[in-house]
Amino acid sequence: MSAMSSSNWDRRSIFKAAAGLAAAGTLAACGSNNGRSGGSGSGKQLTQFFHAYGEAGTQQALKRYAAAYKDANVTTQWITSADFENKLFATLLTKNAPDLFEFHPQIQMVKSGQVADLSDIIDPVKDDFNAADIKSHTVDGKIYGVRMIDDPQFFFYRKSMLEKANVKVPTTFDELMEAAAKLTTGKVKGLYIGNDLHAVINPMIWSAGADTLDEKNQIAYHTPGVVEGIKKMRKLFTSGHLLLGAPTDYWDPSALNQGLCAIQFCGMWAMPQFQQALGDDWGIFPFPKVTDNGKQSVYNGGWSMFVNAKGKNVDAAKEYVKWLWIDQKKYQEDWATSYGFHIPPRKSIAATATKLKSGNAAEGVKLFNEFGHFDNIGWTQAMITALEDVFADSVRKGGDPEAALDKADKAVNRELKKLFG
Repeated sequence: MSAMSSSNWDRRSIFKAAAGLAAAGTLAACGSNNGRSGGSGSGKQLTQFFHAYGEAGTQQALKRYAAAYKDANVTTQWITSADFENKLFATLLTKNAPDLFEFHPQIQMVKSGQVADLSDIIDPVKDDFNAADIKSHTVDGKIYGVRMIDDPQFFFYRKSMLEKANVKVPTTFDELMEAAAKLTTGKVKGLYIGNDLHAVINPMIWSAGADTLDEKNQIAYHTPGVVEGIKKMRKLFTSGHLLLGAPTDYWDPSALNQGLCAIQFCGMWAMPQFQQALGDDWGIFPFPKVTDNGKQSVYNGGWSMFVNAKGKNVDAAKEYVKWLWIDQKKYQEDWATSYGFHIPPRKSIAATATKLKSGNAAEGVKLFNEFGHFDNIGWTQAMITALEDVFADSVRKGGDPEAALDKADKAVNRELKKLFG
């Protein structure tokens, strides 16, 4: 699900930055919360942290779920500003820490003992979860966090604009650049991939036939294909066909919906908004292959529920997580498909989710299954930042990609040594 539409920031990168900082214990407590209480249970008092989703009805849904739980009184802290990550990880260091919270899998949280092992509640239904979701939450055979939603990301495009310009749906990055050129007219840019370009770094790596890390947790991104991809990104960046400085970032559908561009990188969560604004005048396609040896790719984001291992009510929190995110399939489907479109991580729920069975939603599920890539739990914020610096140096400033990647290798290898020896 998207962050609040009034914010202009990269959710994935900034949240992971907070995780890294929090694990190192460098954040201090800050501010009062903007939460809303919910739940009518008796016994234990539990607090859960959620960032404020942009989709209408999300806060009410979480309060409704909590109110239905009778074994504890669950209060939802609804963080309504763009500082969710700072609020969350600062509060985790205080006596007011939440008992459970949503976030993304990060090995630092495991290494620091911040999140509880949930293997005992997940193992009985483990085979019903998308195997990649289980893998992305597993460290040394133990599962940390329950995936709530899967959020694949694609290129969204205006069918009428492509038809008018006689442009076919791109399958290669070269074709994407050619399309951006043909589709740029007057005040309309051909392509939008976000204000800071960070959202497309990993998809570009995957579509160049590489990866962030390999199975042995060694660098896998420093390849000739990735160098070629960076050079193509630089060419695109300087072409004049790329929308830069948009009012909202890539996760908000406004750029395409308001006619600022013809093609936009965005997430499946925005499909209902695209449908409302554009009718049937839109389609989707995966990140095109960058090199001849590459393959189209789809980045799968998403959100997971974690239990604070340092909290006062670990067992009670685990019981609530089991009740809501494992036992209550009706609520899980509601959360995934009633407030924007997302793919349920449970295979049994995904198989019966009627809203994802037709049109672009069904196409999104197909692309997710065919080309999907998930976060590597060992890919830390320092590593993310290292590749963001590569883009800053080589794409924005026109520096040498090899030199920038060499510099990134040093930073990434330092992290790998700390984490894996």
